[in-house]
Amino acid sequence: MYDVVLLSLAEGQGSAGAGACGSDCGGCSAPATACAPRVPVLQCADALTAAGARVEMVTAASDKEIDEVIARLDGPARPDGLTWPASDGRTRLVVASATDGQLRAVVRRLVRRYAPPPSKRPDDLALNRTVPDLPPLAILPLDTGNTTDLAAQLGLPRTPAAVAQAVLGDSVRRLDLLRNDGGSVTVDGALVGGMDDDGRAVPWRGRVEVDDAVLSNGDDPILACAIGNGAGYAEFAGLRMLADGDALDGKVEVAVAVPTIVKQRFRGTKMRVEVRRARGRAVSVLPRDGEIQFLDDGVGGAMNRKRSWWTEAGAWAVFTG
Repeated sequence: MYDVVLLSLAEGQGSAGAGACGSDCGGCSAPATACAPRVPVLQCADALTAAGARVEMVTAASDKEIDEVIARLDGPARPDGLTWPASDGRTRLVVASATDGQLRAVVRRLVRRYAPPPSKRPDDLALNRTVPDLPPLAILPLDTGNTTDLAAQLGLPRTPAAVAQAVLGDSVRRLDLLRNDGGSVTVDGALVGGMDDDGRAVPWRGRVEVDDAVLSNGDDPILACAIGNGAGYAEFAGLRMLADGDALDGKVEVAVAVPTIVKQRFRGTKMRVEVRRARGRAVSVLPRDGEIQFLDDGVGGAMNRKRSWWTEAGAWAVFTG
């Protein structure tokens, strides 16, 4: 029977630059036992134990504690000295996540552990990848009413009993992953652009490229730019941005919303919003007028220099039941 680690993240983990207490400290020194496991986690643990699995519950309050859990998924030592995930799947991981940002925090640490440095790239790594096949994980959604998170988009199990059944099974779906040059990853998508105090989009300018296609050369006022691995940012302010949002097609879908003035004969002018879309392996956004706000898997941030995302097709995986 399998060893199953049921991993929860302490409050604040999964937020940019925030520790367990929510302060910008990069982690929290409080012991993991200070954060009591939530009811769905206990129910999932009970279901796993009843099925014969050996279960351990861990609440991680720092990246270090997440890394200690992930290390249990390591395979045997390789001749080239690289750390590689095990292929036998005897140890399995359930991530109890309240948000996609928390899920992303775990996947980011998986990438950090198993991505080889460019100088040690092995011959058995696919040419279109910078990471090996990451070990599959099960997602236990803690926000049971959420209908737009990644687990809901993928139709994954949402009840503790169903998640337990999934992680003990052999049904796995491999998913695309977006890496970025900021050292992080995106499991669902990103939305570039901010709102004012009245909830209205603040126009910004920037060059947006998808492979060889230029969606904006930097002269247009942009209301928003949606970067989709999944479909979490398919709509913006009631406007359809992404056509598909498919995390299994090996492509990133990008859309920019640009306001344009339309002249009407005898009726003056009116403004409409043009949505420009493209699909490819990589996207870059170069701000022209200073800092731009963005959300990445629900985690807020800001950028004032070029940021690039690229697709790692089939890099990570989930148990589907």
